Formats: sequence, structure tokens, C-alpha cells
Amino acid sequence: MAFECHQDTEIGLKDTLWNCFDNPQTQKPNSDQVVLINNRKAESLGTENLQNESKSNLKIGIPFTEVLSNHCRSLGDLPPAVISEILNFLDPKGLGIVSCVNTFLYRLASEHHVWQEFYYERWGHPVTAVNLGPGYSDEKSWKELFVEREFRSKTYLGRYTIETLSGHTEAVRTVFVLVSRKLVFTSGYDQVVRMWDMEEGLSIASSRPLGCTIRAVAADTRLLVAGGTDGFIHGWKVEDGNPNLFDLRGPHNQNMEFRVWEHEGPITCLALDSSKMYSGSWDMTIRVWDRSSLKCLKVLVHNDWVWSLVPHDTTIGSTAGSGVYIWDTDSGTQLAVTNSAHVGNTYALARSHTGKLLFTGGENGSIHMFEITRNVKCNMRKIATWIPHTGPVYSLAFEFPWLVSASSDGKISLIDVRKLLKTSRHSSTQNTFKGNYLDQKNVEPPQRMLHGFGSNLFSVAIGSDRIICGGEEGVIRIWNFSQALEIEQRVRSLRGIRLENRMRRRKLQTEMSAKGSQGGQCSVAAKKNQMSSDKNSWHNKRRVNGKLKA
Repeated sequence: MAFECHQDTEIGLKDTLWNCFDNPQTQKPNSDQVVLINNRKAESLGTENLQNESKSNLKIGIPFTEVLSNHCRSLGDLPPAVISEILNFLDPKGLGIVSCVNTFLYRLASEHHVWQEFYYERWGHPVTAVNLGPGYSDEKSWKELFVEREFRSKTYLGRYTIETLSGHTEAVRTVFVLVSRKLVFTSGYDQVVRMWDMEEGLSIASSRPLGCTIRAVAADTRLLVAGGTDGFIHGWKVEDGNPNLFDLRGPHNQNMEFRVWEHEGPITCLALDSSKMYSGSWDMTIRVWDRSSLKCLKVLVHNDWVWSLVPHDTTIGSTAGSGVYIWDTDSGTQLAVTNSAHVGNTYALARSHTGKLLFTGGENGSIHMFEITRNVKCNMRKIATWIPHTGPVYSLAFEFPWLVSASSDGKISLIDVRKLLKTSRHSSTQNTFKGNYLDQKNVEPPQRMLHGFGSNLFSVAIGSDRIICGGEEGVIRIWNFSQALEIEQRVRSLRGIRLENRMRRRKLQTEMSAKGSQGGQCSVAAKKNQMSSDKNSWHNKRRVNGKLKA
């Protein structure tokens, strides 16, 4: 998780130069902690070096105060554009640490535009407002959104409850989650597309039987499509004023429903973006459609059955047989290919939001992670391999940093990929990962395994603190981690209260020690006066006694 610093937290730096940022003219730096910034290199000068340099400067007639003022070049003296460029080279944790130094850097680092880039790189544009309960402002900065999203990602290691959705009469082949509307779409061998409320776990609507097995479903806020084994794509358009977006129960309406036929084999995968629709089939082709006119724009021909596809911008990743492919959707040309990526067929495919990470699941139960780079040509390099399952991996889902897989062995694995990523945003090379290759010995096993099904999990999805899966049993199971999120929220609030109390006690102790030292000095002075007066009285008495004897 990114380093977080509470706004009211202060870090005591004993007379350091950083305190000069708020009041550069009134603060006096300590000679033990003077920082020089010269030729982009910061050096710490000790007392001896500073004294030696001051002596040498005094010999040539330069006052020590002028020398000291030359050493007090701080980060705050630089132009704002230069400071922003310096902070741009830090990762989220580094920015969080910098923001804890003082109020000047807190404001500078917290409001930096790079937090928005961090968020977009991991999760894209926020689809819903993040609600962490009372006490949190509705208008959040990008840093707050980033920290909260990282905070929510920890809940997948906490407690969960399992909810079961029943309604399908046969095996469920596909599950799709529309996170922005908290809707789940499922279908399978019973030929019916069902829509569920993810929060309540209730069935909202179901379609009429479409005439064949439905192996793929995809949706956004404007369109819902389902692909059948007869080679057609059946779609529903959004209805204005409908809170559930689509009317699946109504009779066939030419204006709101459509069906297109182009494929010559069963459709196995579907995907949507802002302007196009993608479909893959066992006829060894992927077709790119125009969403508005429903016309086929491109046909990408493979040499085996197409199992899965994932689009990103102008490229699309696909699996056919045992190979993995990268295509250019504008020109229809093949950019990269990895043959025999798995032993047997490559069934599952997932891709990160940036498009740089590609994950594949194979018939041998293994999962590969590839890095995609596009310089002069497109390259696909295998980075890591996991073998969490004993059966074929049928489905993958990715939401940073979690890669979720479903297999025929009835288990779901959760893999955290953050440790494979470099901490630095800027590198001398274009590689995103540590080292040239990470074999199985260097990669940790899955962080968590979920059980609950007997066998054959065909589809899995992740979103809104939940993992949704469907399989051969004909039911949909939802692993709900919102309870873990509530526990983490309470722990977080208690931690903040303890930190605030600790700072308050520390402040009181400092004040009391300061008062105690002043009182101690007064008592010592009083004792000295009393001792001197006693001594003088003793001498006076002795003089009087001597005079009487005389």
C-alpha cells in the first residue's frame, strides 16, 4: 500500500534546513545538517567541513555569514516547474514520505498531478465515487482516491462471506460484472441470459431462451451482447429511464434488440469498447464490428480455434489453440505471436488497464505473465509463471494488483503482481519489471486460494470488493469481502485516533519537561543562596565569639 501520512502528523526535525521552507528568512540552519544542492547533487556537510571551508573563506576576506547563506540553498528556492519535475520521478511511497517532512512539501506532494497518473495507470478513470463512510469528504483529491483504492485492495486478504445465486437450470458458462452499475450478467447451457443485483444478490430479469448455449456475455452502460454456439450475436440496447439499463423480459423489439450473423462456428468470447465490438469464434476468426452500424470492419484470421480475446486501444490480444497473438485492429495485421505458450490449449486471457501486462491460462494448469512493449516493433516477453491449479485454467480476471483464476479443479487463486513491478516510474530502459526473466523459483505462490465448488469453474470476475464465479453446478457464488473492508476502516480510524493521542501526549510531555527544567534551575539557585547565607552567618557568629573571648 502506498505510504500515507495524516495531515495533522508532524515529524520533528531538529533545526534542520527543511524548516526553512515555511520561513526561510527567520530560521537558522544547524551547521551539522546543512544541505548543498549543486550540479544536481546533494551533499551533507559536517561541522568540521563547514568550519574548514569558513576558515579558508575568511582568509580571502569572505564573511562566514555570507558563506552560510550560500549554503542555505533549499528546495523551496527552485522554480515550481523544477520541483514538480523532481517529484515526478518518485513512486507513490516516495511521494508519501516526502509529504510527511513539513507543511510545504505536504502541500506540494499531495497536490501533485502525478497522483492522477498513478490512478489511471492502475485502474483507469474512477467508475464510481469511493464511499468510505461518514467522516470522509465527497470531493477527494487524486492522492486520496489513490490511497483509498490501494486501501480497498487489501480487503481481498481479509474475511469474506459466500453468497449463492440460484436460477440457472444448467451449467453457467460465462459471468460478466458491470461495476459502474453493480450488475452481474450470467448465462450458460440453459440458453437464458440473467441479470442480477450484485449488492442485494437478487435476480432482476432474465431473457427468453435464445435457442443455443451462450458461452460469452459482455456489457457496458449502452449495450449488452451475448454470443451463442450457433454463431450469432444477440444484443440489447439501453433503454432511457430504465434503472437496470436493459429490458430482458420484454418481447422482441426491433428497435431495442438485434441479432447479427457472420461467424460460421460457436462464439466463444466477446468484448466492447467505446466504438467497436469484438467477437471470437471456433471458426478461427475474430471479427471487429462497428457498434452503431453493426457492420463487420475487420476479420482477423487465426490458425486454430479462438478461445479468448482482450482489446486495448488499437490492439487486441487473443488466444487460439496454444498460441498467444497481438493484432492491430486498424490495419488487421499481426504484431506479435508466441506459439505453444502452454502445453495444450490456451483457454484464458486477461490484460492490465495500461495494456502492458498480458496474462494467459492454459490446459496444463499454469498461468503466464507477459510484458508487451511497442518501440519499433511489438514485442511480447514472458515474465513469470505460476502453477496454482491441477486442472485447466478456464478463466482469468485482473484488477490491479490482483490476478484471479478459475480452474476445473474447483479452486480460485488470487495472485498479487505488485512485487514483480519496479518501484521506479522512470527507468533507463523500457522494461517494466525487475531482471530479464523471473522463473518459477523466484515467483511467490498465490497469496490466497478460495474453495467452494466441486469442479469445473468456467468463468470468474472481480469488482466492487467481490469475486463472482460460475461453473458446472449451475449456481453463481459471490465471495463478498465488504466485511473485511468495514473491519479495515474501523482499524484505520482507531489507528488515526491513537496517533492523534500519541502526538498530544508527546506535546504535553515536552511542555512539562520544559517547565520542569525552568523550576529546577530556580530551585538550584535558591539552594545556592541559602547555602551562602548559612555560611556567612556561621562566619559572623565565629567573629562574635572571638571578640567575646578577647
